[in-house]
Amino acid sequence: MTIPIFRLIFLATIVALIISPIAIRLARRFDFMDVPGSMPHKRHEYPVALTGGWALALSVILVSLKPVLLAGSPLVPVVLMSGVVFLFGVVDDRFSLSAMVKFSGQLIAAAGLIFLGVRVLLFPPSFAWLNILVSLFWLVGITNAFNFVDSMDGLAVGLAGISAGFFMIVSQEAGQSDLSAFCAVLVGACIGVYFLNANPTRMFLGDSGSQWLGFILAGVGIVYTPQGFLRSQSWFLPILLVGVPIFDTVLVVYSRLRRKQAVYKANLDHTYHRMVELGLHRNRAVNVMHIAALLMGSIAFSLLEMRPLWANLIFAAVILGCAVLILWLEKQRRKIEETS
Repeated sequence: MTIPIFRLIFLATIVALIISPIAIRLARRFDFMDVPGSMPHKRHEYPVALTGGWALALSVILVSLKPVLLAGSPLVPVVLMSGVVFLFGVVDDRFSLSAMVKFSGQLIAAAGLIFLGVRVLLFPPSFAWLNILVSLFWLVGITNAFNFVDSMDGLAVGLAGISAGFFMIVSQEAGQSDLSAFCAVLVGACIGVYFLNANPTRMFLGDSGSQWLGFILAGVGIVYTPQGFLRSQSWFLPILLVGVPIFDTVLVVYSRLRRKQAVYKANLDHTYHRMVELGLHRNRAVNVMHIAALLMGSIAFSLLEMRPLWANLIFAAVILGCAVLILWLEKQRRKIEETS
């Protein structure tokens, strides 16, 4: 199965590279353009197409349709319900939906996926309601985490590609060849779209792209089942694989609540913006976050080889370190605000 995986990466990359310029032309034709200054946080220099999500989703569907989606894979419900999130995102990119309407779309997609049998199974059947609540929180939370972290060119799609790459490797080892193949396609699509989404960008992901990526990866995290490991030593693995978007979301939510600001209102207070404020070049700030994602993924799979006690202690240490970093970044932000 290893060789077909690389073939799928290659094919998905080429398809995304072909579709992306077409998506840009469609954006211009149907007025899906992000105009500078249309909102306070939109500081790019020229109108940019909002159809990166179109190129991503279409590339993944086209390439994975035969080897994965037609094989009765549990990924079929994930892809179907991701379409709900994608459609709400497309409408939002064009007409700017309210936060409540967007959240409703995410809940509909998450509830539909759970109804179709894709859910977290952390608790025994007698506590099925807890599994449903955790599933809803995970699906909606990661969907929004990728939407939040999409604060700079190439950042979200790069993080998604890294996460998908890790899932591709370990699902192959777990014997989930359909999941590994799908993640290979997702890796290739992210590579192809990254070419035009990276700085200087010609195409933004839009809410349709960032939310779609988040929902897809949240679904992949549920479908993936480590083989030969206790649940007590593997439950946190998907969390670490999307750890950077989660970190950014916690930082933003904490900062805005502390300042009594609306959590859902876009602002220049994400991890990326704070690193730039501290003196990092824009591209280096993106690179730092991609490197952090690679390191967290490496930690995640290193912990699988440890005894459950040590694995959970190290995971707790990682969480503590992230909490300290959030407090430090918030402290630096306060100093900058006081001196400006």
